[in-house]
Amino acid sequence: MANSKPIILLDRDGVINYDSDQYVKTLEEWVPIPGSIEAIAALSKAGFQIYVVTNQSGIARGYYDEDTLHAMHSKMTQLVEAKGGLISGIKYCPHGPNDNCQCRKPKSGMIEAIEQELGTSFQTNTQTVKAIMVGDSKRDLEAGYARGCEPALVLTGKGRDTQYKAFSFPFKVYTDLAAFSLALLHQYC
Repeated sequence: MANSKPIILLDRDGVINYDSDQYVKTLEEWVPIPGSIEAIAALSKAGFQIYVVTNQSGIARGYYDEDTLHAMHSKMTQLVEAKGGLISGIKYCPHGPNDNCQCRKPKSGMIEAIEQELGTSFQTNTQTVKAIMVGDSKRDLEAGYARGCEPALVLTGKGRDTQYKAFSFPFKVYTDLAAFSLALLHQYC
């Protein structure tokens, strides 16, 4: 399966849409980063499966509810579909940092749920399908790396600060999701 295309796991805030230190709380505040929707659509049309894996502690903090989150995700998927693409699935963690859940990144519960759905493992020792975790924060890359995903950092969102943090593993760096998409399309298509 060396020639098969990897599964793409994307963080949301700071990767697909603009992030905010005050949280993205409303549908109006959910604004895509230029080129991100087109990048997802291009990857999807080229045969890559795309999943979104996102911490959404604003729900636990009471800043917005799950209906608002679903409206944001509906907007995102509709924009991608309008460009001819498809998001295969969205996993989110609604918990706060002190809730001790297994899904909040840097823990890998959301990625494990995707593996279960696909009936595979991204772990390198049993790897049947390759996966790439794209994020703008250290915890995004750590969650992916813990499950055997190839980590990729984008410099949008918190990425410019993240690139200077100490990591115990190597990762690739891209200007934004559009640059990541172009590199992957050149490599696999």
